[in-house]
Amino acid sequence: MKLSFRCVRSAVFAAAVSLALTSCVSTPEPPGFAPTASLPAEPRPPAAQREELPPLIAEALSALEEHSTQVVHQDRIAVVDFSLPSSKPRFHIVDVTTGRIEQSWLVAHGSGSDPTGSGMVESFSNQRGSHATSRGAYLTANSYHGKYGRSQRLIGLDPENDNAMDRAIVIHGAPYVASALIPSQGRIGRSQGCFAFELGEVGTVMNILGEGRMIYAGKPA
Repeated sequence: MKLSFRCVRSAVFAAAVSLALTSCVSTPEPPGFAPTASLPAEPRPPAAQREELPPLIAEALSALEEHSTQVVHQDRIAVVDFSLPSSKPRFHIVDVTTGRIEQSWLVAHGSGSDPTGSGMVESFSNQRGSHATSRGAYLTANSYHGKYGRSQRLIGLDPENDNAMDRAIVIHGAPYVASALIPSQGRIGRSQGCFAFELGEVGTVMNILGEGRMIYAGKPA
């Protein structure tokens, strides 16, 4: 789904109302807040040969083409492989020119996607109150200070995740995302649908992504 600037502004207004009701975010929208999705997109580097890429990365690069008018910075994207357990680094920074993974981190998924606490995403949902992870393409918006410190808002670009702003699905750090937890419980903790990282790593992730880059989350087709 391609978003017009008016649609983005509407999503942001809805998010301002709902942020006070979610545990992922503790700071409401400042007056006049608007993400940078309306900025002109930078030229995209030539895409890598799709047949040589892992299926999910190829799918993500196709999504980048589909949403190219919304994505300002197209030199790199993030790809989140939710076919992997939460004990494995599965949030990848991918170079768009080569299709290669540059860096990876642990990232939590929503408890609604893993009700038994198995460490695996069993299902996706875009519904309010589901506490689930949503699949699809996201656009990184502005950063703010929330319940878990420095965090970053996300705009859902697809029908499968277009409630992301209203649900306050964001990037943030959390104490329940820690590699030290894996030996004892076999997994990291779960979020309420947010992309939660280790507290010592979330700043690095946000600095690499900045505003106006795409995150693609899903499972290989």
